[in-house]
Amino acid sequence: MRRDVQKEIQDLVHANRVVLFMKGTPQFPQCGFSSAAAQMLKMAGCSEFATVNVLADNAIREGVKQYANWPTIPQLYVDGEFVGGADIMRELSQSGELAQLVTKQ
Repeated sequence: MRRDVQKEIQDLVHANRVVLFMKGTPQFPQCGFSSAAAQMLKMAGCSEFATVNVLADNAIREGVKQYANWPTIPQLYVDGEFVGGADIMRELSQSGELAQLVTKQ
């Protein structure tokens, strides 16, 4: 049976309000950008967010780049929508928009 990676990613993105595709985990990040992204979410008041360790599944790692047409990881999704990577998250964090985005009900 052929695996539908795009469907898996879509299901993950829509099953969780906030999802961070990252290298490693928030407790053990495997890249500085992923570590910074997880920290920014916590500092923005987002106490609960789903993470996907792309290093554990190469199909997801490559598939998520195609899903959002975004070449790098980490990638943040909120309410099913692609927000951006670490650089965009940093800009949103500095302006206060990230907190508004991830904490609204």
